[in-house]
Amino acid sequence: MRRRQGTIACALLACTLAGCGGEGAESFIDPSAMAQLREAVSKKPQMPDGFTARPEQAWRMPFGSADQNCRALLEPAGGHPPAYALTAQAAVSFQGDRLGEQAGVGLAKYAGEEAEEHLDALARARASCREVRTSTGTDLRLHELKVEDVGDEAVAARLQGRLHGYPYALDVVLSRVGDTIVSVVHTGMNDVDSTRTRKVVAAALAMAGE
Repeated sequence: MRRRQGTIACALLACTLAGCGGEGAESFIDPSAMAQLREAVSKKPQMPDGFTARPEQAWRMPFGSADQNCRALLEPAGGHPPAYALTAQAAVSFQGDRLGEQAGVGLAKYAGEEAEEHLDALARARASCREVRTSTGTDLRLHELKVEDVGDEAVAARLQGRLHGYPYALDVVLSRVGDTIVSVVHTGMNDVDSTRTRKVVAAALAMAGE
């Protein structure tokens, strides 16, 4: 994957995307693309058995503090994708029937070749994210998660350990489908079933038209 020189950070505020990251760098809403993504995530998805049929509000990280790389890896699935050249985005979540199980799905569409550039940056963030530790008993270590034949290219990892003192695991998969980044998190207490993670990813890719 190609590498971009430098790091671009922007904030997504309400429904307005403000340009940043240097001269000529802008993000803008494409109403048609936004409507398309919202429709895609609102339709009944083919989620694995045991998940709610109706989507809920976007997934939220269950810990407040994490280093910049780990946050970059997890935020897209919660509706906060990289903002540079973003034209549309939507995010939802689904409750599962297993202990602590939840799936978050985020779709983000970009102008030009920025989806590829952003996935490059997310791959670098994944390589630099080692652990999430807080003073409230959270200690999650990053492990390798293998994914194959997911979109045009993909980045994945598993965070596992303790959340507020309780056993916890989280799979995160970020993939690119053309000009769209598809972000998925799949959480659970004690452990996460990687087979179910792959099924959640397949459902998310279907939302993106893959």
